[in-house]
Amino acid sequence: MSRLGPCFEELRNAGAKALIPYVTAGDPDPSVTVPLMHAMVAAGANIIELGVPFSDPMAEGPVIQRAMERALEYEVSLDDVLEMVRTFRKTDTDTPVVLMGYLNPVEVKGYTDFAREAQAAGVDAVLLVDMPPEEADDLLSALYAHELDMIFLVAPTTDEARIKAITASGRGFIYYVSLKGVTGAGHLDVSGVTEQVAKIRAQTALPVGVGFGIKDAESAASIAHVADAVVVGSALVRKIEENADSADNINSSVAGLLAEMRAAMDRC
Repeated sequence: MSRLGPCFEELRNAGAKALIPYVTAGDPDPSVTVPLMHAMVAAGANIIELGVPFSDPMAEGPVIQRAMERALEYEVSLDDVLEMVRTFRKTDTDTPVVLMGYLNPVEVKGYTDFAREAQAAGVDAVLLVDMPPEEADDLLSALYAHELDMIFLVAPTTDEARIKAITASGRGFIYYVSLKGVTGAGHLDVSGVTEQVAKIRAQTALPVGVGFGIKDAESAASIAHVADAVVVGSALVRKIEENADSADNINSSVAGLLAEMRAAMDRC
């Protein structure tokens, strides 16, 4: 079993919601990532989403696209990302880590080899933006055999029949994309999110996390009212970009925003 189930259970028993930051592995350079992961946990993150750099990140807006480009300048590969997780696990054996990315690097490595290596490194779950559940049987078999969860996305345009199919295949939690479009875009419609989260919960007992459009403490708190987890990405990656010349400034800036979000979520 991955660490996600116990993490959500502990939060539920405490009456709290999960804060899930996303950063791109290797951005702005590989030496920054592991210390940043620890800094985010210290600031109140419960689960970490680690982006695997990819040359065609179709779901990402300009901020995360640039982060991918910076990481790829250092030729950060899937193997490098697994090594970062392995290093993180030397001093943090509890915080769940989700790899978020695209199918191609996993397919190149091979599903079974990837699942075995990811489990050994300490990964808990995988979210592949371009892998629909209808085509995921072989991947799911490999992942589940190695106690890794597969997280699927639900969009604002997803109908109830497809929500049912998605929730039947996924494990860990369901990721609801709160906006039409790419990461970092649009205005957050909390009432619309509330309605869609209710539809998802009608189909599954899995926790529901909400991402896209969460930029600050206020928006994090508003989503914490209706979801089990708040996922924040572009706002953090922008902090990294703005402070790319100083690892210390990156850690303090990212941790500062997360701490504000954590405090606001806990107050609500």
